[in-house]
Amino acid sequence: MISLRRVSTTFAAGKKEPIAAVDDVSLEIPAGSIQGIIGFSGAGKSTLLRNINLLERPTSGEVWIGDTELTGLNAEGLRRARHQIGMIFQGFNLVNNLTVVQNVELSLKFAGVKDPRQRRRRAAEALEIVDITDKTRNYPAQLSGGQKQRVAIARALATKPQVLLCDEPTSALDPFTTATVLQYLADINAEFGITVVVVTHEMEVIKALADNVAVMEAGRVVEQFPATDLLREGFSPTTSIGKYLVSDGISLNRRKHTSSETDFDAIVDELDAAGPEPGARPWDPTRARENKIFAAVEGGLR
Repeated sequence: MISLRRVSTTFAAGKKEPIAAVDDVSLEIPAGSIQGIIGFSGAGKSTLLRNINLLERPTSGEVWIGDTELTGLNAEGLRRARHQIGMIFQGFNLVNNLTVVQNVELSLKFAGVKDPRQRRRRAAEALEIVDITDKTRNYPAQLSGGQKQRVAIARALATKPQVLLCDEPTSALDPFTTATVLQYLADINAEFGITVVVVTHEMEVIKALADNVAVMEAGRVVEQFPATDLLREGFSPTTSIGKYLVSDGISLNRRKHTSSETDFDAIVDELDAAGPEPGARPWDPTRARENKIFAAVEGGLR
């Protein structure tokens, strides 16, 4: 279990009042679950995620993973504890001059695995989990965004962590690749029992992946509920994000046109009635209709 107990993280702001990025947050995340943390930009969710592995040390409060209080450890104890916490980032954070397998081995080097053969074997095992063993000798520049994120997941898994922290893992990916990456995270959670914490601003990620949801606003967790509540009839969240999660999503009022030709006729008629504008593009008399349409479209883009 991950336990955050009255965690706050404050940043200095020069002569202004300090900024409370995380403000007195308490959160219990059951072992083996997938916890979603959602909020608008600037809500403090990424800072809270980094508080879990003390990549950003809290100003106050306690962080526990199982029976270990990370906030009470010395530097060496924290280094060892972090071997059990994998992390993947929005920007992949791969080293460009290292191959795929070398990038994955990097986490094992930091974890103190000295035997090169053992590092190579464990890196290969991690890459197999995310089905990218055919790219081991490639460099990051030769990979798609989805492939880069799969390598980042493999790197995080190579140390066989108990916890996997995911900071906006799909925000740089297209919808199809997003679904693929989310499926890998779900499979990893189910197969290995790894506790997964996902920070995102994407509603569909929460709906598809999370067991439990925490909504953040202005540094505070303002609402929590099981993700299954999103499907329960009559469930009524209190926050705007929560309300959107149970809605049908984006609804657009789009004006329908029976044919584009009719629309072009209306444009041409309007232009004919108004006459040419001073300094307008010269007409090509052989393509008068196309010129008028082009002028109308160009004007709309200014």
